[in-house]
Amino acid sequence: MKTFPQLPIYTGFNRPNRMELDISDLEIEGQLPDIEGAFYRVGPDPHYPPLLGNDIYFNGDGMISMFRFEKGRVSLKTRYARTQKFLAEEKAGHPLFGAYRNPYTDDPSVEGISRSTANTNIFFHEGRLYAMKEDSLPTEMDPFTLETIGDTSFGGKVTSEAFTAHPKYDYATGEMIGFGYHAKGIGSDDVAYYVIDRHGQVVHETWFKVPYANLMHDFGVTEDYVVWPIVPVCTSLERAREGKPVFGWDSSKDVYLAVLPRRGEGKDLRLFRAPNQFCSHVMNAFNDGTKIHFDTPVARSNAFPFFPDITGAPFDREGGSARMTRWTLDLSSKDGSWEARTLSNMMGEFPKIDERYACHSYRHGYMCVMDPSLPLDPTTGRSISGLLINAWGHIDMATGVSKQWFCGPKTTLQEPVFVPRNANAPEGDGYLMGLMNVYETMSSALVILDAQHVDEGPIATIHIPTHLRSGLHGNWVPADQLTKGKASVV
Repeated sequence: MKTFPQLPIYTGFNRPNRMELDISDLEIEGQLPDIEGAFYRVGPDPHYPPLLGNDIYFNGDGMISMFRFEKGRVSLKTRYARTQKFLAEEKAGHPLFGAYRNPYTDDPSVEGISRSTANTNIFFHEGRLYAMKEDSLPTEMDPFTLETIGDTSFGGKVTSEAFTAHPKYDYATGEMIGFGYHAKGIGSDDVAYYVIDRHGQVVHETWFKVPYANLMHDFGVTEDYVVWPIVPVCTSLERAREGKPVFGWDSSKDVYLAVLPRRGEGKDLRLFRAPNQFCSHVMNAFNDGTKIHFDTPVARSNAFPFFPDITGAPFDREGGSARMTRWTLDLSSKDGSWEARTLSNMMGEFPKIDERYACHSYRHGYMCVMDPSLPLDPTTGRSISGLLINAWGHIDMATGVSKQWFCGPKTTLQEPVFVPRNANAPEGDGYLMGLMNVYETMSSALVILDAQHVDEGPIATIHIPTHLRSGLHGNWVPADQLTKGKASVV
């Protein structure tokens, strides 16, 4: 096999790990909380060098990690998601798939083979574990062994070509809410919406179109409604065919919030409109009657430098600085606008909540913070994505107070998850858990903070004897959920 190119994206802490690990006991520093379950996370870890010599960080094979908490011990298991792409390249012994989300750059021999890398999120629903990439169907994994079971269309009921990497789970109903954009292929303006019940069965499907084809990465679900932000990270088949980035920022377009009742039909979709601005990941959404509150980090302009401006304009780092914002719209209004209120001055992205309160009114929110005022050692690895995460933050929605923990000048952080202290704990009573990148030793550590006192720093640090490449998203699954039987879905 050829070597990876000596570029920042493939060297230093960003070098592909390419190892599947089994470590039965990890070294624990501090006091491990009395919690049992599994922390799953996933990220891009290329199995082969890029076909075209370079790519963006997010185009790598999905490497799933499972940290299993059991009887005061923590074990680690990692496995590649053996997608159709992975297996085709492994059989050939060299890369076959080209640029991120661009099938026009692939080797002709793989036409018709799913391009999924299953590298964006790992999601558990009623006994089943799904590795997800939003341009494809989910890849089911065994929740205990992490062996790949295969792609799933939920018994053939998901007819969209793609399925979101950010489904929502409503603890009150046991439903998984999902959708697929580019539902009829790359660049299409078709969206398919799905409700999947607690038995893994698709019980609702409807289709609609959006004002322009774009990157619909995340969305919000309330008790009664579903809300999609339509933001102009736009798709261009012309650019794709020319070998240019498929997605680009278009500052000339307005943004929309598309609202649908949870069991609504496409004809019921309503669009709310606002001037150009940026949002991506959603902290939570909830409604009070006809009023919908939608919480997301918002920036004046593009916050993701890896998706270039379609005019060639340079990235505006100040304009791309996102802050947690509440968009509030009223379905009883006639003007189709919404109000905006900043919830915290912390700059950041990748928000998380106590997932037991997803789709409902909540108090506690958490996020990855990018604070340029904090010191950074010059030897510390730089962020390939442009999102240098050096703190985790907590926002108390009731008091408006924000707190943050700075990880230090020689480390950076990945996205955390919230872990309840126990099944009956009040909202926010628990722990914040996630990976820290330790550049001095080129290793990783799993750090655990008291979620109500994040500013006090880790109560436990779990050391990993190697580095785990920066991942994207993950979730915590308590032990009692892991033991649930699987639904009979293919």
